[in-house]
Amino acid sequence: MRITRAGTGRVSEFSFRLAERRRARRQAAGLPSLVTCVDKANVFTSMAFFRKVFEEVAAGHPQIAANNSYVDAMALTMVKKPWDLDVMVMENMFGDILSDLGAGLIGGLGMAPSGDVGDDHGLFQPVHGTAPDIAGQGKANPCAMFLSAAMMLDWLADRHNEPRLEVSARVIEKAIEIAFTSGSVVPMDYGGKAGTAALTAEVIDALPAACARVN
Repeated sequence: MRITRAGTGRVSEFSFRLAERRRARRQAAGLPSLVTCVDKANVFTSMAFFRKVFEEVAAGHPQIAANNSYVDAMALTMVKKPWDLDVMVMENMFGDILSDLGAGLIGGLGMAPSGDVGDDHGLFQPVHGTAPDIAGQGKANPCAMFLSAAMMLDWLADRHNEPRLEVSARVIEKAIEIAFTSGSVVPMDYGGKAGTAALTAEVIDALPAACARVN
């Protein structure tokens, strides 16, 4: 397991910048801003190094709280108290495992967006990818794609200093919330009968109300 100072410092800095962008929304909800380093520093020397570099970066961001968690303890925390968490930073293998746990906590991969963000470019797509087993059947939950678009707008808002894009991201999220709380559509991956087209139509219909609430 190769852990470099450059790579660890880069992903840690990104995590604190992300927490800073989320801080106003967290405060409005009465929640703290927090970056948690997830590792196995008690077993792997490489992970102890990862934590050391993280703590060095955290010292440069005193406005954001920081803490550490072993990956096994984090799995328990995600199940019992996910609302206590904000931004988590970890190496790829632990991230791959815990991201699927996170998807399960919110209803499945059909609700899980993702973003691959580099220094100059970003790629945003549902965690489930192309889902070839249900391709062409109209069964896919489109919300993961919508939420990936919201993540893209957040990234573009930060990259180009364009706050209107961030507002648009919140509108998408609110429209999905309205569509689900109406109770009129239940996705197939939730045990319901609504497919891709029905869910898409419901979210589009909710956009005017979402705009009114966000703006």
